[in-house]
Amino acid sequence: MSAMDVAELGTLTAAEIIDARGAACPGPLLEAKKGMGKVAIGDVIEVWSSDPATKNDISAWAGKVGHGFLGVIEDEGYDRVFLRRGK
Repeated sequence: MSAMDVAELGTLTAAEIIDARGAACPGPLLEAKKGMGKVAIGDVIEVWSSDPATKNDISAWAGKVGHGFLGVIEDEGYDRVFLRRGK
């Protein structure tokens, strides 16, 4: 599954939004793992993080465990990271 562009990401409706702004690594990744357990296979979660390392950490984790990394929207002061539950 390839990453989407910002316009496509903006049209997604997340089944779960995780606000991890203010948390340092690995907080946002741990929150993403917890959030993934709350949604159905195929659903999208959105993680908000002010830690610049989060998008790389979550992308690597998603690839390792079989979830789809859809991309990132850079908002004011934080990133919105989108993932699709793969299994």
